[in-house]
Amino acid sequence: MVNLATRYMGLNLKNPIIVSSCSLTHSAEGVKRCADAGAGAVVLKSLFEEQINADVKALADSSVTQFHTEEWDYIQRIGLDMNADEYLKIIEESKEKVDLPVIASLNCVSNDKWTEFAKYIEAVGADALELNIAVMPRQFDEDPDKIEKHILSIISNVKHNINIPVAVKLGPYFTSMPRIAKAARKAGASALVLFNRFYQTDININTLEHESKNKYSTPAEMSNTLRWISLLYQQIGCSLVGNTGIHNGEALIKQILVGARAVEICSTLYIHGLGRINFMLDDLVKWMIDKGYETLDDFRGKMSFKNSKQPDYFERQQYIRAIVGID
Repeated sequence: MVNLATRYMGLNLKNPIIVSSCSLTHSAEGVKRCADAGAGAVVLKSLFEEQINADVKALADSSVTQFHTEEWDYIQRIGLDMNADEYLKIIEESKEKVDLPVIASLNCVSNDKWTEFAKYIEAVGADALELNIAVMPRQFDEDPDKIEKHILSIISNVKHNINIPVAVKLGPYFTSMPRIAKAARKAGASALVLFNRFYQTDININTLEHESKNKYSTPAEMSNTLRWISLLYQQIGCSLVGNTGIHNGEALIKQILVGARAVEICSTLYIHGLGRINFMLDDLVKWMIDKGYETLDDFRGKMSFKNSKQPDYFERQQYIRAIVGID
């Protein structure tokens, strides 16, 4: 008998598929549809720091390239249709409708009084909070160390206000991912979601306007997530979740093999529909039966960097093979 249950930040999930923060989880009804489709947990569509501060105009007038994909989608298409009170109501209604972990999400760039809003998120019943931290350095004299400290202070201040677990969704653009990962854990993160997919900017040469490129991720974008979950597995003391480029059951299996506690999916649900969840789970079950695995822990991390027989040798040789074709 195959058991797909997994523990994530102390939460019990019936399976490792989490619906990522997106328009599919923008309402309690949307959350219920995801639950009915078989999701193990859901992350609500992000409430942006700007919504909490009720100050969007200046942001909307800024350069398009600084925005995270979801943020630009919010500003351009949705507008100020949801305030902080509405967001709390969605959490309450979602908890009434579904019997699975409901994870709130805050998209943040600054360390301000808005961090106290996390108290209200906890009070209305959210099982956890995911911080989607998207900081885009634009000044030539910005100190990288200062940027990292700023990110860590956001995590620390939010965690100081709540008792529910906090996950942190980060982008891949750090000089030392092991350092920022370890520091995020020390600051209070119970999980890291790797990686944030930022706005894919492009230019229309006919209209001379900025436009979005590659709205949805592709399976080819998963390799960086695989690498870093493999490298960080059992090294920093918190859960790791794969995100970006996870479109099918094979990708789900690969993520668990390198050490992921769960995965977050989004693009594949827009492309294939919510039925994709059970399709991926069916592939996982079939593969586990074929390999003789009964639980996810039976093979979790089996292909991680830590469990490699020659961890220092492996990455270098794979690189050489890719570049010069050594067999």
